[in-house]
Amino acid sequence: MRIRLIGLLCMGLLVMVSCNKNEGEGGTGTIQGYVKLINHPDDDYTLPADTMDAAKTDVFIVYGNSDFYGDDVETDDKGFYKFKYLTKGSYTVFSYSTLPSGEKVPVTASVSIGTGETANVPTIYIHQGKAYGTSIVKGKVYALYYHNDTYRGQGWAYEHRVYIRNLGDAYHFDDVRVGLDGVFAFQKLQPGDYEIFTFTENAQEIPTPLIDTLSIEEPGEIIEMEPDTTFIVRIQV
Repeated sequence: MRIRLIGLLCMGLLVMVSCNKNEGEGGTGTIQGYVKLINHPDDDYTLPADTMDAAKTDVFIVYGNSDFYGDDVETDDKGFYKFKYLTKGSYTVFSYSTLPSGEKVPVTASVSIGTGETANVPTIYIHQGKAYGTSIVKGKVYALYYHNDTYRGQGWAYEHRVYIRNLGDAYHFDDVRVGLDGVFAFQKLQPGDYEIFTFTENAQEIPTPLIDTLSIEEPGEIIEMEPDTTFIVRIQV
């Protein structure tokens, strides 16, 4: 009788341990989902974003509140992944976006499963590309053409140089030439305060700076300078 009681107690303890098993492998649950890749190419002043299946991309899973990931898999050609043989509980799934600097930024999604259940994780969207996490500033330059003090005409400037610097800096970190219709643009800018400037001339051909100040609040902004801040330059021809 005593041996039977001890046996029953042991069986009960095993059942309790089994029922209280932490998140991880050793169960019958499945977690699955898709990863999409959003590409942000540069050299396009509209900040386009091309979305495609994230094929052959690493996906990681965290068991419960663990500080480390428990397993990883690679997506198939359609961006699909699956983690099998999981116990019931809460899980976090993540993959990485890549900043232009090469820094990896995790994109996460959380899900819970019961015993034997299959849970579909919300689609994870990761990003990459030289323009990812950056902004663009666009503006225009209008030209008044003079020969000595004689007015020769006017129109949108072309090939005129424009500069940009961080607010408070003495020197610019980039410059561009004005294109058709007087348009210029600075790409791949991080949030911050900037001064954009160019130069106009007087009758003695002495260059004078024209400066406009602006702020970028968030990544992914396309900031177009207001028409009343269009640079109007005098150019000697």
